[in-house]
Amino acid sequence: MTAVLAESVARALCADWGEPYGTPSRAGRGRAPADTPLRELSHWAATLRPGDIPCRVLKLAASQVLSQISSIRAGLQHPLGRRLVAAFGHPMQRDPRQAAGVFAALGSWLNLDDTAYAGHLSNSTVAVPLAFAYARQLDGLSLLTAVVAANECAARITAAATLGPLRGQSAVHTHLAGAVAGRLHCDRAPATLFENAFGLAFAMPNWPLMRAFLASDARLFNTFTPVRTAMDACDAAYAGLRGAPDIIEHSDGFLARFATVPLPQAVAKGLGRRWHTDTLSFKMHPGGPGIDAAVDCAAEIHKELGAVRPRDVAEVVVEASLYTLFAGERAARYVTGPGSPLGALVLDVPYPVATTLLTGGFGVDDFSSPHLDDPDRWALAKRIQLRHDTDMTRELFLSDAPFGEAVREAGELAVPWLRGFGGDELVDLVGAARSDGRDFSRSTKATGARVTVRLTDGRTLSRTRLIPVGAAGPDTRAAHSELVREKFLSVGGAQEVADTVDRLHRMRPRAVRRWIETAFLD
Repeated sequence: MTAVLAESVARALCADWGEPYGTPSRAGRGRAPADTPLRELSHWAATLRPGDIPCRVLKLAASQVLSQISSIRAGLQHPLGRRLVAAFGHPMQRDPRQAAGVFAALGSWLNLDDTAYAGHLSNSTVAVPLAFAYARQLDGLSLLTAVVAANECAARITAAATLGPLRGQSAVHTHLAGAVAGRLHCDRAPATLFENAFGLAFAMPNWPLMRAFLASDARLFNTFTPVRTAMDACDAAYAGLRGAPDIIEHSDGFLARFATVPLPQAVAKGLGRRWHTDTLSFKMHPGGPGIDAAVDCAAEIHKELGAVRPRDVAEVVVEASLYTLFAGERAARYVTGPGSPLGALVLDVPYPVATTLLTGGFGVDDFSSPHLDDPDRWALAKRIQLRHDTDMTRELFLSDAPFGEAVREAGELAVPWLRGFGGDELVDLVGAARSDGRDFSRSTKATGARVTVRLTDGRTLSRTRLIPVGAAGPDTRAAHSELVREKFLSVGGAQEVADTVDRLHRMRPRAVRRWIETAFLD
C-alpha cells in the first residue's frame, strides 16, 4: 500500500472516529526481528503511516494533543512560566527546535501533563510534533501519526527501565526517545536516521538530582534539557554522526545504568499490535502522583458539606497506595507553607486536598498568590494525615500503569525491586505475576484514594475513588474527548479550538497552522 493510499484509507475510516480496522499493522507484519531492539523500533517508527493505526488510538492522540496544549497554556499563565519565556522565547517562534524545548518545559512542571505505561509522555511526544508540524506545515493526520509514533517509542524505552531508580517525571530519559521520534517522523526520516539519533541521544542520558527537582526552579528543565539533547542528536544524525544500535541493552549501555531490572524485550514487544497510546491517562488537576483521586474525593465531599472552616474540622485522613505515600513523603520535607518551592508543592497531598475541601476545586491558580497565601488552606492542610491502604496498593499493581505491566513482564526478577520499593510486605501483597500478552485496549491506572473528614460536631464524611477522573479505564475510554475539552476551556482556551479538535485528523496544513495559533496566541 502506498503512503498516499494509506492516508486515504485512514481518512475514510476515521472520518467518524470508527472502530479498529481488525487487521495487523503493516508496520508490524511480515518482518523478522532486527538484530537489536532499537533497530527494530526505528524501522517500525520510520515506516508507520496513518492507515496502520486503529481509529481509537488516533482519537486518543487527538485528545492527548488538546490536553497537552491545555497544560502548556497553564504553564504560560504562571509567573515561572513567563520567566521561562523571557529566557528562551515564546513557543510560537521560528526555530522549531527551540520552540519544542519551550513547549516541553511549559507543559511539564505543574504536573498537569498526561501519563501512560510508561512515562509522562506528552511533554515530548506532543510538544515536539506540535513545533515541527507547525514549522513543516503538516496536515492534521500527519501530526497525529507523529504523536502516536513518538508515544510508542518513548513508552517502550521507558517501560524497559521502569523497574529502576527513576520513575514518573524524574524519568526524563522518556523525552530523549519521544523528542527524537516526534521530530523525525514529522521529517519523514528513514530508519537509519532514527537509529543513529536514538543512539546519540542515549549516549549521555539525563539523570535529575532530587534536591534540585524538589527545592528549586530547576524543575522547569526536567523536560527542556532532554528535548534539547534530542534535537542536537537529530542534527548530528543528519550530519552523518552514528550512534550505537545496541545502546539500550548492552552491558555498558542505558539499561545497565538506569534499570534495576532491565526489560529490553519491552522495546519492540507487540509493535503494530499493542499500542501503549491505549494506556493514556489525562491529568485533570495539577499535582503529583496520587493527588488526582484524593482531589476528586475532596470535591465530592465539598458538594455535600458546602463551605467549611478549618476550625470545624477535627481531622482529615487520606488513604492511598504506597506510590502516593512515597511521593508525598519526599515532598513533605520541603513543604512548609506559602513560600514552599513549587517543585515540592506540586507533589504534596495535604495542600491540594485542603484547597479542594475549602473551595470545591483545585487548579493552576492555586499554585500562585494570592491563593497560595491563604492561611485557612495551610491551617486545614496541617490536619490532613496520609495512611497506607493495602488494597489500593494491590490494585495499583494489578493495573497496567505505572508499574503493573513491568512487574508482570519481569516475573520473579521483579522481587528485589518490589522489596526495595515497599519491603517484604509489598512482595507478599503483589505475589507472583506473569505477563499475559494483553494488548492494552482495556488498560487501567488505579491510583486510588479515600478521603475521610471528621468534623468537630461529630459528623464524618468519606468518599473513595479507585480510578481518578481522566485516568486510564472504561470511563475515560468513553469520555476522554469531553474531559479534555473541559480541561482546555478551564485554562482559558478558545471555544473554536475545543470544538474542532475532533476534526484535527481532517485538517489541511493551513488549517492546522491556524488551529495551533488560535490555541496559543490569544
